[in-house]
Amino acid sequence: MAEQIKVLLTEEEVDKRIREIGEQISRDYEGRSVHLICVLKGGSFFMCELAKRISVPVSLDFMSVSSYGSDTKSSGIVKIVKDLDESIKGKDVIVVEDIVDSGRTLSYLLETLGAREPKSLRLCTLLDKPDRRVVNVKVDYTCFNIPDKFVVGYGLDYNQKYRNLAYIGAVEFN
Repeated sequence: MAEQIKVLLTEEEVDKRIREIGEQISRDYEGRSVHLICVLKGGSFFMCELAKRISVPVSLDFMSVSSYGSDTKSSGIVKIVKDLDESIKGKDVIVVEDIVDSGRTLSYLLETLGAREPKSLRLCTLLDKPDRRVVNVKVDYTCFNIPDKFVVGYGLDYNQKYRNLAYIGAVEFN
């Protein structure tokens, strides 16, 4: 099965929106610092660009969770593959995700992180597919709501391909 990639959001559109979200976070956390937790691997491209656009002090950590395997749909089974390197107790935390789809993975992750007693816990995503939501998850910062298409680029992949695209593309299978 071959696939084709059609541009859904250009590099310029993505860059502009990340800048706006960075400015909003900077206003919301004025006078404080923020601890960003990147959900690997897809969130890494987005978090790096977002962190550069936040003007308050930023610290970073990384976590890896899985619920996809090599399919294009979430399996619903969530596992932590890599946990945080440091405690988040008492910190203002923003989980940075590439895409919110069914909500299963993030619901589990936010519940797990909330039990670790952060001062605050928010969610920021590059892409949101609200039409696919199975579990209600509050997204505090959203760059783009997108239709129910399988997307790649800017860190998102299909079988580990296309992460390096500078834009968001919709995968069309032939």
